[in-house]
Amino acid sequence: MQTKGRLYLIPVTLGETSPETVIPGGSLEILHRLNEFVAEDIHSARRHLHRARYSGDLNTVTFHLYNEHSQPADIVPVINALSSGHDIGLLSEAGLPCVADPGSAIVQEAHRKGLQVIPLTGPSSVMLALMASGFNGQNFTFHGYLPVRSQERIRQIRLLEKMILRNDQTQIFMEAPYRNLQLFEDILRTCSDEIYLCVACDLTLDTEWIRSQPVREWKKDHPAIHKRPAVFLLYK
Repeated sequence: MQTKGRLYLIPVTLGETSPETVIPGGSLEILHRLNEFVAEDIHSARRHLHRARYSGDLNTVTFHLYNEHSQPADIVPVINALSSGHDIGLLSEAGLPCVADPGSAIVQEAHRKGLQVIPLTGPSSVMLALMASGFNGQNFTFHGYLPVRSQERIRQIRLLEKMILRNDQTQIFMEAPYRNLQLFEDILRTCSDEIYLCVACDLTLDTEWIRSQPVREWKKDHPAIHKRPAVFLLYK
């Protein structure tokens, strides 16, 4: 007989897409069974539950706030609730929990306490971009966000290009949407013309746009990616 709760890693949409179009029915069924969640932003979590036609009473749902500003002590109430037999869903602002997402700290502590962690299937912008890029899907590295300062970012891009050539490895990274163009320009200034760049924008949305081509071709045609969620990939 199970006495401890389970931590479900709940996928969310990457935008205002209807959940039924990108999240499997089994994952949505589990969402409807839960009444306790961990969320990076509670207002955003409520909007997702509403879009998913959550069958429970939103007024009685318990939310634990956990994001990049949280402290280790903020994990304690979540672990205590799980240990007391509560099933909890961990929601993310990034599509899949714990991928470019702070929720991994909660999962790590759950494992330390011997609690069951159950990942559910849903959209990952990183994996969707890799699938659509045409780049090496057997050897790749995801770097999250590159440095904000341009000089440091350029140094990092140079290192990524060396890793591509040395290891035959796809390099994947992203940026805050309002800094997309600065990152894009630094890539064009730094990489050789023969390196391939894929820009995957608004994934799973009606405005989805994906293109892979050499840097020399990108220099002729700048994409409209300002303030649009995007994933960037480099390969040879």
